[in-house]
Amino acid sequence: MADKPARKGRPVIRLEVLRTQQLTPHMIRIVAGGEGLADFEPNEFTDAYVKVLFPKPGVPYPPPFDMGMIRAEFPREQWPVMRSYTVRHYDAVAGELSIDFVHHGEEGIAGPWAREVKPGDEVLLNGPGGAYAPGGEADWHLLVGDEAALPAIATTLEAMPAGVPVRAFIEVEDAAEQQPLATKSDAQVRWIHRAAGEDLVSAVRALDFPDGTVQAFVHGEAGFVRQLRRYLLDERGVRKDLLSISGYWRRGATDEQWRAEKAAERAAQEQRAG
Repeated sequence: MADKPARKGRPVIRLEVLRTQQLTPHMIRIVAGGEGLADFEPNEFTDAYVKVLFPKPGVPYPPPFDMGMIRAEFPREQWPVMRSYTVRHYDAVAGELSIDFVHHGEEGIAGPWAREVKPGDEVLLNGPGGAYAPGGEADWHLLVGDEAALPAIATTLEAMPAGVPVRAFIEVEDAAEQQPLATKSDAQVRWIHRAAGEDLVSAVRALDFPDGTVQAFVHGEAGFVRQLRRYLLDERGVRKDLLSISGYWRRGATDEQWRAEKAAERAAQEQRAG
């Protein structure tokens, strides 16, 4: 039997770090650019994301950097680690792309990298992808998330038309992690502080829903996402086609463990449906 051809990966975009900015004690912005930005094709989504690639130290990846070839010829333990991040800003004129990283000490891969990266360092990424943008069919919008979803929520608020009613609930550690949010919409933003024992799910459930059709974006830690999925669909009757909801991460699980759990859940759902 002939060998199967290597699965062709999406082209890797190679950027250069231009500068970094400490937005809050635990949020770092990386601004990148360079000639490789010409390969970046923006989309219409406000949750547009890229997969940032982190090569394994000491592994000699041959040029050009091709994920399809790497998956075909290298053992899995030598594959680069990938992490998904929202594109916070893209400015074709200035030649800049910004990504915000949450940093909690030395745990993980992306956070420590963002803490140590310097201007001139290389950034490798694929994308962008995405699935959500505020639509004109809704009478009002509900935005719910934690630090992981904050870049997408901030980008969505900036994209909202003037005067559109928005209710936003954002969970962060404390007041020091809040960020100024620009919008032309009629937005009411409530910050939920974990350090003070405030609960995101309870806050959303206590909301007096405005009249009319709602479009909702609910992303972040899998625990609260699961609770709000049931609440919004079963108790509030939010239309499935107007609900963007996903667990970005799970408390107590690494990114790899969480992705394996999600893959297992999808496989079980497909088996039940079949």
